[in-house]
Amino acid sequence: MDLKLELIPVPVADIDRAKAFYTEQVGFRLDHDVQPSATVRVVQLTPPGSACSIVLGAGLAGLAMPAGSLRGLHLVVVDIELARTTLIGRGVGVSDVVNRGGIYYAGFQDPDGNTWTLQQLPAPKT
Repeated sequence: MDLKLELIPVPVADIDRAKAFYTEQVGFRLDHDVQPSATVRVVQLTPPGSACSIVLGAGLAGLAMPAGSLRGLHLVVVDIELARTTLIGRGVGVSDVVNRGGIYYAGFQDPDGNTWTLQQLPAPKT
């Protein structure tokens, strides 16, 4: 049995502001932006190279969480310095890189305060 994690809800107060942040600054791909009714909207975005997407939603009781309450989603990168520099160049405030036993981390947050972590794993041993 496969269990694939492919969609993570991210709670935001303003979908348009969050959509702009994730697409224009972080570089996520816009998969779709639909509003099937006057009270429901779903925006799905995918990080480059990822099989897992995020969803920004309104009017979806099953996904209701306080805006900004998500913590520590990890974006795994090959070169954390390049990823950090790229994001900073796009106006994202990214923390300094920290080495935790050969695994490197740097963090940032979206406009609502949801936190993200860039993670660079050690090169595989051959």
